[in-house]
Amino acid sequence: MFGEFNIPINIDKDSLNISIKKNDKGFDYIRELPNDKIEKLILTENAKILINPVEPLNTPKELTSLLLIEFNKSISIQPGIRKTIFITFPIEIGIFLSKKKDFELFDVFSLSKQKFTLYGDPGVGVVCKYWKSDVFLTLPDINPLYEGFIELKIYNPGTSWINVHKALFKAEGMKIFFDDQNVCMKAKMKVTDDDTAETEFIDSPYEKDMKKAVDIFNAKKLSVSTSKTIMLEGI
Repeated sequence: MFGEFNIPINIDKDSLNISIKKNDKGFDYIRELPNDKIEKLILTENAKILINPVEPLNTPKELTSLLLIEFNKSISIQPGIRKTIFITFPIEIGIFLSKKKDFELFDVFSLSKQKFTLYGDPGVGVVCKYWKSDVFLTLPDINPLYEGFIELKIYNPGTSWINVHKALFKAEGMKIFFDDQNVCMKAKMKVTDDDTAETEFIDSPYEKDMKKAVDIFNAKKLSVSTSKTIMLEGI
C-alpha cells in the first residue's frame, strides 16, 4: 500500500478505506477507519499522493516525541558482549500531497491502539507513547499496516550482567524504511549500569532495496541537537 500514486484512487485494506474522487471543483478525500472518518476537499487540477509509514508519535495528537517500548520478557545481557534482538513498534500512516517536487503532509492516522505512559517518577517523569512488544531472535512476522520491527543491537560494556526490560526512543532520530512486506528501523542500545542506557537509531535499511520514508520531524524543520536518547530512569 505504501508508495506514490496518481489520483483519483481507492484503497481498501483490512479496516482501512482511502478514496480520492474527482468532483466539479477538485477532489473529495475520504479516509475511513472503524471508529474514525475524515472528509476533506482538495482543490487542485492535478496532483499525486504519497503514502508512507511515519514516526508513531502524531496520533491521536502530538503529546510527546518519545516512544517507550516495554519488552514482554526481561533480557539478561552478559558483560562485554553485543547481541541483536528484534522488537516491534506501532505504525502510523501519513498521506502526503505533491507540492511541485516535494510532498506535504495532508493526513496522518493509525490502525494500532494508542496508549501513553509516564517514564520516570510521577513528579519529574516524561510522557511517552507506549507500546508493548514481544522479543524475537529472528525476523518477526508482522502486518505492516499495524506494526513494524526494530533491529536492536544491545551492547553491555560493563563487568556485570544487566537486565533490560524496555527501550526509550525519540522521534527526532527515527529512520524508517519500508518495502511491500515490512516497515523497519535499526537502532542500538548501550547499557551503562542497572538503571541507565543510551539508545540511538542507525540510518540504514534492513534490506538494501527498502525505501526510506519521509521524516515528518525533519519536514517540520525542527532542530535536532542529537539523535541519542539517554535513559536515566530505568531500563
